[in-house]
Amino acid sequence: MTAAQRIVQLRAELERHNHAYYVLDAPSIPDAEYDKLFRELQALEAQHPELLTPDSPTQRVGGKVLAGFAPVKHAVSMLSIRTETDTEASGATNFDTRVKNALGREVEIEYACELKFDGLAINLRYERGVLVQAATRGDGETGEDVTQNIRTIHCIPLHLTGCTAEVLEVRGEVYMSRKDFNRYNEKQRELDQPTLVNPRNGAAGSIRQLDPALAAKRPLSFFAYGLGEVKGWTLPATHSGILEALQSFGLPVCADRAVVRGAQALAGFHQRIAAKRDALPFDIDGVVYKVNSLALQQELGFVSREPRWAVAHKYPAEEQLTVLRDIEIQVGRTGKLTPVAKLEPVFVGGTTVSNATLHNEDEIRRKDVHIGDTVIVRRAGDVIPEVVGVLAERRPAGARVFVMPTTCPVCGSHVVREEGEAATRCTGGLFCAAQRKQAILHFAGRRMMDIEGLGDKLADQLVDENIICSLPDLYRLDVATLADLPRMAEKSAQNIVAALEKSKQAQLNRFLFALGIRHVGETTAKDLARHFGKLDAIMQASVEQLLQVPDVGPVVAQSIVDFFAEAHNREVVQQLRELGVHWQEHEGVGDHVLPLTGKTFVLTGTLASMSRDEAKSRLEALGAKVAGSVSKKTDCVVAGAEAGSKLDKARELNVPVWNEQQLLDELEKQVNGS
Repeated sequence: MTAAQRIVQLRAELERHNHAYYVLDAPSIPDAEYDKLFRELQALEAQHPELLTPDSPTQRVGGKVLAGFAPVKHAVSMLSIRTETDTEASGATNFDTRVKNALGREVEIEYACELKFDGLAINLRYERGVLVQAATRGDGETGEDVTQNIRTIHCIPLHLTGCTAEVLEVRGEVYMSRKDFNRYNEKQRELDQPTLVNPRNGAAGSIRQLDPALAAKRPLSFFAYGLGEVKGWTLPATHSGILEALQSFGLPVCADRAVVRGAQALAGFHQRIAAKRDALPFDIDGVVYKVNSLALQQELGFVSREPRWAVAHKYPAEEQLTVLRDIEIQVGRTGKLTPVAKLEPVFVGGTTVSNATLHNEDEIRRKDVHIGDTVIVRRAGDVIPEVVGVLAERRPAGARVFVMPTTCPVCGSHVVREEGEAATRCTGGLFCAAQRKQAILHFAGRRMMDIEGLGDKLADQLVDENIICSLPDLYRLDVATLADLPRMAEKSAQNIVAALEKSKQAQLNRFLFALGIRHVGETTAKDLARHFGKLDAIMQASVEQLLQVPDVGPVVAQSIVDFFAEAHNREVVQQLRELGVHWQEHEGVGDHVLPLTGKTFVLTGTLASMSRDEAKSRLEALGAKVAGSVSKKTDCVVAGAEAGSKLDKARELNVPVWNEQQLLDELEKQVNGS
């Protein structure tokens, strides 16, 4: 096979996989395999630059930074359609009446119904199936050439399948899904970078980036909904037929569309979409009705440059203006302090909104929000309403600057904001009422105190009924109290009390992990327990002493110091100890090398004397690494009853195999130092 033939083959294969992934949402190969094919095509094109074409999949991202956008004269004007602002069913009736009057007939008209996407209108020009140009609507007569940026949108095909038209201009909407919009903004906040105001502005701003590489970083999508200039292709008889043809060419067409007859059916479509509007993955601001027959469209014609045969039937706006009366602080389950705007109630997105999130202190500064400002509030789908902008020109003389509190408004603990983070957090994790449920669930987790049966529903009941006000209250529970709870049988109550009693015999590393100290995960808790040996030593350690622990850096060390500096947290730990929670302590190893340091173990099968988790913890306490699979680097496999493939692998690689008794002998020998 020649290089030219392989290049053609690779391009076709990659476009097929692109269509499956970006349009059908059904990936056909793993990402790694796709990347392998893509790199092969890049290499071949680099070796044979004369074979590089604009429609190659490798040309989607990159290109030089533009000085500006060249004007594009539309061969067929991109006209806007009339808007029906009556959001009730009568809006559909009004349109149907106008159409029938213009046609001079009373028979029911067939309509194509679609969604009105809230994005940026784009004209894609294909010549003999190849994308050669993309332009914005502009003023309807002249738009801007945004071809390089449009190429970065993977769901837009660079080459149409089965289309040989001399010219086919496809009209549609570039949009940003709610999920991609929220994910992008969250990432921007983490980086302390500007966020997007709403998905529509995100789409429009991305397409009008002069640097295509920056545009490529914005997650955009596209739906086709109509045509511009057409040469060398026989049009179907209906608008719905056009959409089906575009879909067959490989263009994304929204599935939420219908062909109906009469005003009542139009109103029904409007109502059905309204009911599911919040659940849609993208923003819409209405639906569009079009006379389905192209012959009737031609007969109806235009009035004031608007087609008589189409209308946009709107829904209530998702952005409105209102006044920000105050900013209050909400403390989340993880201790994060979130500023909440208290608003003059306003009807937006189909409901009355009086509260909206402001995310964090940096976001307030970036948007220049003052208490008393007139603000833009946005509510779309099931997303929490947010303040997205300010009308600074309406700022009253008495507007106040917001100041983040230095103590938690719920429990009074100090609040901290770590370097490089946008979030401010309460340090009173074990004491703060706002964090109570989260603290209980974390404490009871399988890899922490392993309190079997204590899940979400029970934690909700215990906290909501004020039975549990802090972690020590767990160990004050009795069977009678639990059995009185709704849907709690006495046997279940007995099991939970038994699980609580069993959990009192803990391990220091698990107890540390269970406390929920920020940045102290399972591995760090093991390192701390191994290094210090005693809880009091950890509680009293300075930042400098904590930095001596392997893999503990300044942020983690400061977090530990801050946690134990809170009297509330020390009191909780003391009460837990008084209630019988205990663990084996030892002299800290400090910088000493542990007896099994550098050894890798693998556990398989069932052990009679201990669980696999306990065996893992005991081995790790002696410095060993416990891996999940057997390799040539494995030093020993411990095989319990019904050991499976890991044992077979160990024998195949000649890795030493111990039974349970050999493990117990080794653990005893190492602990006793013999």
